[in-house]
Amino acid sequence: MGINLKYNRYGKLKSLPYKSNHMDFNIVNEIKLIYSRKGNSEKLISCSRAAVDVFRQYFDSDEIDYRESFFALYLNQANKVLGIKKISESGITSTIVDVRIIMQAALLCNATAIIVAHNHPSGNLKPSAEDLKITLSIKSASEFLNIKLLDHCILTSTDYMSFADEGHL
Repeated sequence: MGINLKYNRYGKLKSLPYKSNHMDFNIVNEIKLIYSRKGNSEKLISCSRAAVDVFRQYFDSDEIDYRESFFALYLNQANKVLGIKKISESGITSTIVDVRIIMQAALLCNATAIIVAHNHPSGNLKPSAEDLKITLSIKSASEFLNIKLLDHCILTSTDYMSFADEGHL
C-alpha cells in the first residue's frame, strides 16, 4: 500500500541557445514526475486508533522497542489513505526528520492531509521537547501548502499517544 512514486531527475535534455567556442551545451534537465494510485487501499481514517492500526503494519515489531523510526501517512480529501512513507530510521533516542521529505511526498501524491508517527523505544509516551518542535515545523509547512496535519502519534510496542487527542495540535 506504499506510495508508488517514480520520477526521473535527469529526464530528456533540452538544448538552450548557449554556445561557447562554437559548441552547444545541454544545460537544463527536464524533471518528469509520475504518480500512480494503483495498489493503494484507500482505507478510511476516522480517528487516531485507525491511523495507529495502519502505522503498526509498517513499524518493524522486532525493532519498535529498539530504535526510533518516523513515518508519514498521506490522505485524500475524504481522509482515505493514499499511501505511507518511512521518513527516517535512526538511533535509540532520536531520529532525524526532514520536513521537506514529508512535504515532497504529500505534494507528489496530491495529499490534502497527513498524519505522522514515530515510536519511543523507552516506552514513555510523553512527547519530548524535540517532538513538540518537529510537530510545529511540520504543521507550519503543511499549513503553508494548504495540507492539514491531522495528528502526530507516538507509539510504543503496547500503547500510543495522539497529539490531536491530547490537544497538542
